[in-house]
Amino acid sequence: MSRFFSGEASDYFSLVTSLNGRFRNFAHLSQADANEGRGNFDLSRNSSAKTLILLSILTIFVGAWAKWTDFDETIMFLKSYDLGWIYIMTGTIMLAINVVAFLWRLSLVARYRPAPIATDEQLLTCTVIVPAYNEGKQVLRTLRSIARSDFPAQKLEIIAIDDGSQDDTWYWIQKAGRELGSRVKIFKMPKNSGKRAALNEGFKIGTGQVFVTIDSDSLIEPQTLRRLMSPFYNNDRCGAVAGSVRVLNKHEGIIPRMLDVTFAYCFEFIRSSESQYNTVFCTPGALAAYKRDALMPVRNRWLKQTFFGRTANIGEDRALTNWIIRTGWHVKFQCDAVVYTNIPVRYDGLVKMLIRWARSNVREMIMMLPFVFTKFRKDSMIGARVNFVLNWINLIIPNILLIGVVFCILWRPDIFIMQVMLGSIISACIPAAFYALRRQSSNALWGFAHNIFWVVALAWINAYAILTMHKDRWLTREIVTEEQAQPQEQSQLTQSAA
Repeated sequence: MSRFFSGEASDYFSLVTSLNGRFRNFAHLSQADANEGRGNFDLSRNSSAKTLILLSILTIFVGAWAKWTDFDETIMFLKSYDLGWIYIMTGTIMLAINVVAFLWRLSLVARYRPAPIATDEQLLTCTVIVPAYNEGKQVLRTLRSIARSDFPAQKLEIIAIDDGSQDDTWYWIQKAGRELGSRVKIFKMPKNSGKRAALNEGFKIGTGQVFVTIDSDSLIEPQTLRRLMSPFYNNDRCGAVAGSVRVLNKHEGIIPRMLDVTFAYCFEFIRSSESQYNTVFCTPGALAAYKRDALMPVRNRWLKQTFFGRTANIGEDRALTNWIIRTGWHVKFQCDAVVYTNIPVRYDGLVKMLIRWARSNVREMIMMLPFVFTKFRKDSMIGARVNFVLNWINLIIPNILLIGVVFCILWRPDIFIMQVMLGSIISACIPAAFYALRRQSSNALWGFAHNIFWVVALAWINAYAILTMHKDRWLTREIVTEEQAQPQEQSQLTQSAA
């Protein structure tokens, strides 16, 4: 990461400006400002919004303090009933578990270091697969950013696959084929068969020792591929590597700004801790690498995976990670292998994305049950098992506690609304502080806005995902039919000579 935030930064942001237009605001900034506001705590950018966030935090603290005596008396009243006592003790135990879990993860993150950068000679051959569906011109920008990678040309193969798009995606893929020539191979699926099927075609065609998957709405840095591939040289048991995902369109609205903070915590903190015990639970679709020797033996089982008797069409990244973990390979995180990806800017799009992610998480947590407590690899499995248990606790218990929170708010809204908001503010301190330390930016304040927003508008999603885990709709893209979704072993692709 330090290399990127040095002399290469200006060149990269100039590149992104020319490709996407979304970073055009960086064009006139200084080097320090261009580095995502690094070293800049100036509140002048989005000053009105940030001032509102600060005033909201102050209002919540004052309101909660004003009602603290009433709140304390109400808690004592609830404790006088068995059910109330059990509820409060459960919440207290949950808090203690999460504090201990945070301290454990903090100790792991403190020791985490990305794998040293591999030289040209040390790098394995690489096939980059970009599946695209109704992506439009963005797929061209994605392919351009990959082609500009600092990676030996003779070791790099790029494959773009149009998954039966109904817009002009194929036109832009063909344009990439003409522009980039032999550096990219382009293919078109005869019909929309889903992302899993499109990736599978790439796996069958690709010749690299490592497969890299990149979403068609994402851009990478020139050094990303080299950094992502480095763990394979440094660890011969490494079967997959997760990249670090950041928000590309964070200047397009409030939702991207908020998620920029949570992404930093989820990727640079949580996955750094998981990498220390060699078991990152999810290699993200936006940027992930899979060793051929680890992927090919499980490819057919991953492709034909079912859930509730139906072909699985969502969560292909989490599912593939699970298969690689269960066959004994290490899964690592490379924090300096960065990808910038577009996320929804509207509430309805955000909800659909989060529901899909949550359903995938529930499914794959269930799929881990048969093997996570067996000897699925030779070296230590303690960290993976502890994290698995923690994930289950945080998946189930908070949704039960949520029922009690809703009851308390309906019973005494004058007391509990401010206390719940106070809890959301306190819990936001860790991701906001982490973001502030890493980015040295006042944009960390959006982490507080995110937690308030989550409590008000998104807290129901995990419970809903559990109740509807059997549903297989992608939600943010057109739905494929059951017939279309059936895995195909025979090649369905049409290759264009561009």
